[in-house]
Formats: sequence, C-alpha cells, structure tokens
Amino acid sequence: MDIAALNDFIVEAKANTYVGGGGPVPACRPGSHDIGCQRGPWRYLDSYFGGADFAGQEVVWLDSKPVWAMNYFGRIVEHSLIDGERAGVVIKAALSKMYAEYRRFLGGMEFEHAFGLYADESVGDCSHFSGREVIVVNERRAYELDYRGGLIHP
Repeated sequence: MDIAALNDFIVEAKANTYVGGGGPVPACRPGSHDIGCQRGPWRYLDSYFGGADFAGQEVVWLDSKPVWAMNYFGRIVEHSLIDGERAGVVIKAALSKMYAEYRRFLGGMEFEHAFGLYADESVGDCSHFSGREVIVVNERRAYELDYRGGLIHP
C-alpha cells in the first residue's frame, strides 16, 4: 500500500465532500447521510447519523477492496455557546485551510474564527491514528469530536 498516495486521496476526498459541499449519494443505511467521491481505482464514502450530535464512519476502497477507515463521534458540549450551524462553519473553514495549505487530514493545528477557536490534535499517521477536534468559545469547550482509524488488513 502506497501510504503517500492513500493520504493524498483522503485529503482530496475530504476536501471535495463535506468541506467542499459535495452532493449526497444514496444512503447505504436507513437514516444515514452519505457523501462520497471516486477517482480512478480509489473510492471514498463518509456515512453519518445525526446533526449537531453525530456519529459516522469514513471508508476508502482501492480496486473495490476496503483499505482504510475512520470512525468519529461529535457533539455540541454547550449549546449556549455554539449551535450546529456555527460549528459547521468553523470546522469547514479550518479543515479547508488544513487540506489546502498542509495537504494532510490529521491534526496539529489551531484556527481562529469569529465563532470560536478550532483546535485539532492527533497521534499517529494515516496507517493508525486517533485524535480530537474541539471548538473553544469564551475559553470554554463548546464542541468536541473524537476520531480514530487506520489501515484495514484482511
């Protein structure tokens, strides 16, 4: 597995789906919201449930074989500080910068926005990782998301 090629495709896919406003694809499970993309032998699907509080999974296939996955759970911690719409605006702006400028999808960055401070920290690399993103408003954690994932081996 070419990890650099996988990382590049993940960044491209994420930039073109949730962050880039990519259109939905048919739901693969009842009640799920699914967005995805494909380039050559690579295919990506992000499938999640919920809205302001949500859970989901992203999967990458290479030549129709699942090779990578990430699970996540996010929630608004303090509804008096931020709502789902504003959190989404902050997250999209921060991730857009991460994908375009740093060409990576794992944390290690902070991003100031009018609606709050976005911070993402992770350990590991594309092959095995875990992390957390938060939005801080008025020095209080208003939103959090935990994620983990890596390569899938048969």
